[in-house]
Amino acid sequence: MRIFAIGRNYAEHIKELNNERPDEPVIFTKPDTAILKNNAPFYYPDFSKDIHYEVELVLRVCKEGKNIQEKFANKYYDAIGIGVDFTARDLQQKAKEKGLPWDIAKGFNGSAPISDKFIPVADFKNLQDINFSLSVDGHTKQQGNTSLMLFNFDYIIAYLSKFFTLRTGDLIFTGTPKGVGPISIGNKLSAAIEGEILLEFEVK
Repeated sequence: MRIFAIGRNYAEHIKELNNERPDEPVIFTKPDTAILKNNAPFYYPDFSKDIHYEVELVLRVCKEGKNIQEKFANKYYDAIGIGVDFTARDLQQKAKEKGLPWDIAKGFNGSAPISDKFIPVADFKNLQDINFSLSVDGHTKQQGNTSLMLFNFDYIIAYLSKFFTLRTGDLIFTGTPKGVGPISIGNKLSAAIEGEILLEFEVK
């Protein structure tokens, strides 16, 4: 099982970080050791002083495929969950300034808390109109809707499959909306799809 992630997929988030708007999806990966399940706590690492939350919808790949045409992409994912792409912003910025990869800023242990529940795709009326959100200590920090994505789910599947063979069980983080920010020890995070909280955990 692999974790693929899409960067810069919401225009307002691109603006808040002063990044360039991409012509194609920005791809990065996380190792499976990044996953946190069962609402397990996130332990703040000692190698960073600026960990940011980024809430994202997560696709679950249900069928192996490569070079998938966009018109058939919907056959390759069957459910949607929610996760948090934790980013060590200070390490990421340091790497960017030197033109170096920033794998450690995104892929460190526990950097991908993910919901245990995934909602079947068939349960959604419109995949391009899904609301999701993140709250910290009961205060809403991020709200997103898939209608605002630069690259929709099917395009993401087709694009990724040009370069990687997608396999059953792979997970795809699909990008974060505006409102990202730092976390602190003691914070309690909760993430929801269409108002249903699917992920809750504490920062320790």
